[in-house]
Amino acid sequence: MKTYDLTEHKIVPIKDEIEISSDNLQVFYGNSHAIFDATLQFPKNQITSLIGASGSGKSTYLRCLNRMNDKIARVEGKIMYEGTDLNSSKVNVYEVRKEIGMVFQMPNPFAKSIRENILFGLKSNGIKDKNILEERLETSLKEAALWDEVKDELDKSALALSGGQAQRLCIARSIAMRPKVLLLDEPASALDPISTSKIEDTLTELKEKYTIIIVTHNMSQATRISNYTAFFHLGHIVEYDKTKNIFMNPSMPATSDYISGAFG
Repeated sequence: MKTYDLTEHKIVPIKDEIEISSDNLQVFYGNSHAIFDATLQFPKNQITSLIGASGSGKSTYLRCLNRMNDKIARVEGKIMYEGTDLNSSKVNVYEVRKEIGMVFQMPNPFAKSIRENILFGLKSNGIKDKNILEERLETSLKEAALWDEVKDELDKSALALSGGQAQRLCIARSIAMRPKVLLLDEPASALDPISTSKIEDTLTELKEKYTIIIVTHNMSQATRISNYTAFFHLGHIVEYDKTKNIFMNPSMPATSDYISGAFG
């Protein structure tokens, strides 16, 4: 693998309203330093892609944003959201995850009906009003572009859904809680091209209401759906800029090599 000067980087300042940011974020797995000095700002109601080779730190960084690395790694630095440092020990992690939802690489519907998958989190948080629950059920499935496919089968097992439908169900389940930020860790990597296209169309629609941060190995996907892109290498953020600049005119040699396929 080529070596690069990782003390140099290009991180463009964001001029739009910032939804969430990290300041000098560092992650350690035991004695292993996994993320170095990660300072990023994510603009509100836009899609940001995190790209880089396997093991570059993308998913580790993403999981920090809603405290999914608790008890797994030591996370230092700040994660600022609405004036609060989410990395503080005083923060209620469960409240954080209401505001910052997450969808994982493999679809993971609960072994329950489609209806109960969507309503599980709401009921767990004490919402009992049937009108609110039914409204949230329909709205979330519509926002995830799944309503028309399942509206007559809401009481059937979610485990019977196709992979693409199951992943959109997981998106619907997350947004049913009405988060402001949606994190997605390679949500289409296990899906066929048609299902991937539906996921991408769904995310493009969802950014009108949510700030979306997505880890993807699919560079074409990043160019299609994201406004900004961050390139990670060996735990460092090498470059962060508008997506068109990252792919058409990268500033850093490592970014250029990765985009062109001369990396490794």
